[in-house]
Order: sequence, then C-alpha cells, then structure tokens
Amino acid sequence: MATQHRRAPDEPPITSSVQLLVEGNDQRNFFEALVDHLKLPDMQIRNFGGVNALRGFLAAFANVAHFSNVRHVGIVRDAETSAASAFASVQSALANAGLPAPSAPVMMAVGDPTVSVLILPDNADSGMLETLLCETFSGTPEDHCIDELFACVGVPPGGRRGLEKSRCRIWLATRSDPQLSSVGVAAKRGSWDLDHPALEGARTFLSALCGLGGA
Repeated sequence: MATQHRRAPDEPPITSSVQLLVEGNDQRNFFEALVDHLKLPDMQIRNFGGVNALRGFLAAFANVAHFSNVRHVGIVRDAETSAASAFASVQSALANAGLPAPSAPVMMAVGDPTVSVLILPDNADSGMLETLLCETFSGTPEDHCIDELFACVGVPPGGRRGLEKSRCRIWLATRSDPQLSSVGVAAKRGSWDLDHPALEGARTFLSALCGLGGA
C-alpha cells in the first residue's frame, strides 16, 4: 500500500531543499528579511508556532509529501530562560520525529537531511530575538534615553522578557517608519541594522545552512 503523506497544518508544500523552521511570525518576518538582505539562495521559511508546538510540528513535517527532497533543515528557537534547556528540547523533538539531532547549537548533524539549530540570542545566554535586537542599538543615544524613560515611568512588567520587548518597541518608535507591533515587520521595512556585528551569528548560521560556509 502506498505511503500516505500529510502536510503540516497551514503550511505550503515543499518547494526548496533548504527548510528553515522558526518560532513565531516575528521570527519568520525577521529571518525572511535577513535572508533577502544576504541574497542567499532559495530557502523556505516556516513558522512552527510556540516552543511547545515544535515536537508535533516536526513529527508531521517529517511525513509530508516531498520531504525526501529536503537536504538541509535549520531550526531557530528562543532560549527563553535557558539556552541549554531550549537546545535539549529541540534535540528531543528531532529524535521523536526520527530526524538527526546535532550535539551542539550551530553544529550540523549529518544525515538526510542534515540538521542544525540556532538558539537565540547567542546559543549560550537566556533571552530571545528581542534580546539580540537590543544589542544592535546598545550604547546609542536612543538607548540611554530609553534608560531615562524607564527611570521616570518605571520598568515595564514581565521581567526581562517584558523589558527587552519594550526596549525594542520604544527604539522602533524613533525610526522614520515605526513598526511598533512587530520587530519582524520592522526588519522588512529596514528599521534594523542587519549588518550589525551582533547579528553575525545569525548571518553565519544562514549561510552555512545554504552551504556557503561553515558555522
């Protein structure tokens, strides 16, 4: 009996041998902008949802039609409170789906397909995409003004997560084309410095995924 294939929910069919799986629409928009900025070869970017959705997403994705045409899979996830725990969670989800699991972030697991993982912000510290983006304007006059604003009105709720999301959106408010609701859409509108040294790890990861250099 022929194998029955199914698509991951709400995802288009596979059209590229390079698949990048990211956490949420902000990440998808941001990485689409970064891939376009780097002028990388064709790469399909998919949103697997929240951190708890990756396991189910991978299990379905590994069985979709034409998955055999995929040669390289990259996964991007926020560290949240622990980069080590986030990476271990991705390893477990990959093993559950029968896919190769790398032994460390940005290292490529050999297999068919190969698999590599990027944990934001830097594969080691806690945080998320906004943590990384805060580094792109760290030490600027606007950054100091944001500190003064928080000193005046108080630190926003939500701990570090809330603070860094707020810092990004306040900084975006200083741009000529503010996109306050989405740091990813802001990337597509040119608000972030995609050549900033803080983003070197992300740029190298994407290039390696396309076979244009080692991570």
